[in-house]
Amino acid sequence: MEQNTTMADGPPRWNLIDDKAMEHSVKHARIPMCISDPNTPDNPIVFVNAAFLELTGYSEDEVIGKNCRFLQGRDTTPESLDALRRAIAERRVETVEIVNYRKDGTSFVNALQLGPILDDDGKLIYYFGSQLDVTAKREAEREARDLTERELVHRLRNIVNVMSIVIRMTVREQNDPSALAQILNERLQALSDAHLDTLSWSADEDLTFVDLARTILSAYAPKGAPQFRLEGPDVPLPGHLLSCVALTLHELATNSVKHGALGAEQGLLDLRWDVQTPPDARTLSFRWTETGGPKVSPPKRSSGSKIVGNLIEAVDGTIDMHWKKTGLIVDATFPL
Repeated sequence: MEQNTTMADGPPRWNLIDDKAMEHSVKHARIPMCISDPNTPDNPIVFVNAAFLELTGYSEDEVIGKNCRFLQGRDTTPESLDALRRAIAERRVETVEIVNYRKDGTSFVNALQLGPILDDDGKLIYYFGSQLDVTAKREAEREARDLTERELVHRLRNIVNVMSIVIRMTVREQNDPSALAQILNERLQALSDAHLDTLSWSADEDLTFVDLARTILSAYAPKGAPQFRLEGPDVPLPGHLLSCVALTLHELATNSVKHGALGAEQGLLDLRWDVQTPPDARTLSFRWTETGGPKVSPPKRSSGSKIVGNLIEAVDGTIDMHWKKTGLIVDATFPL
């Protein structure tokens, strides 16, 4: 590469690197790349780098002279092909996600960026294409969407079950029809608000663990505040933990109303939390202790606890459930 020259009337300027150095840089780039010749029939590939061959599994001899369509297959969509054709026809740089296939038949989602290469006179001489395998990223996004959908369906079913238990317990303690109607309305409204509020809380809200716990438990406990005790320091929750902690408390409260202490006349819930400061990271930990409810045993079905476990694992937290005869005890940790 030539040395930079200093202009008398301006700052230093680098001259263009020579063609040989440019070819060497592209050939050994870590990003898969290919170049095709639109001035030859069927726009064949005239250059590929080592990263392209590694990604696709083909040798150079199997690629040079072919149109890029040999990478297409069964799941390549007409929409992605139409997007590529439009970009080529309009001679513009475009990124298109397209399903391509390796030599061994395995597919990958290719974030293909392509565009024209023009000479100094603006004449089209080549097309370049750079490939990026985004299969793992798209699969992770799909799994996250599926988990969210399953959690929402599970949560809606739980709302109906909890509402029926709240109604039944309220009816037992109230004989006055007018008072019963008012209390039921208040409790069901609180339950609705708790779900909607915790779904809509944004990451930039200044919310503490005690705010979240009180909102949820006040809605779930059929007898209100006398059924639970909260004890712990004032801990602001970081945005990335809001949904996970809220859904964990919702699930535990739902289970308690349906099968544990909150669904019993004499049932009590004790929730205590603290913040540990180990050498590597601050951690929020809480212990959920139920007493006065029915005798408990590990559930045969674990759809709810599995969803919660997946959510907590996603934020590098932990949860342990201890099915004691006296009631459920849960220990959970969340890195702050």
